[in-house]
Amino acid sequence: MSPLEKFSTQFARMPLVAILRGLTPAEAPDVGAALTGAGFGLLEVPLNSPDPLTSIALLAKQHPEALVGAGTVLTPAQVRDVHAAGGQLIVSPNFNAEVVREAARLGLVCLPGIVTPSEAFGALDAGATGLKLFPAELASPAALKAMLAVLPKGTLMLPVGGITPGNMATWRAAGAHGFGIGSALYKPGKSATAVRESASEFIAAYAGSIST
Repeated sequence: MSPLEKFSTQFARMPLVAILRGLTPAEAPDVGAALTGAGFGLLEVPLNSPDPLTSIALLAKQHPEALVGAGTVLTPAQVRDVHAAGGQLIVSPNFNAEVVREAARLGLVCLPGIVTPSEAFGALDAGATGLKLFPAELASPAALKAMLAVLPKGTLMLPVGGITPGNMATWRAAGAHGFGIGSALYKPGKSATAVRESASEFIAAYAGSIST
């Protein structure tokens, strides 16, 4: 299964990306098992975490059915490093056309960060799989709705930043297709048991938001 096919499968099941900033290789097996056990299939280890490529390699090997990759990817060289480690997902806080094009060249899923229509159209033209609205706190559900009205039909938009179980329904009503979830789900030192509990809360909230 290609990375894009795996993304489509996992996104259809549960379109929530676990952002594991600060994860260490020692924590990766237990945290990964907690997340996948709860129902997460999209796992992101930001490159400003301790030894992130080792964690990505461990998670990718442990959970071949999940789409595992990196966040805070800023250069084409980093895209290649993630690919070499077995990562299949490239997420950035910004839009860099060279990063998107390199990810697309390697057949990887790419979700660059955007906050304006100009960035959104540029990212799609470069080959982005979907768009990360970041930081979502700078935008609003109303801004998301307006942007989706002019973007190509079917464009995937995932707000990231400040997402909680309590505000997912509002974003969903505005058209959000999924979410990236960071410190509310995982932060350094949080036990795997607590991570699983938080993961279950987010999954229940997302499921409840579909009908609102």
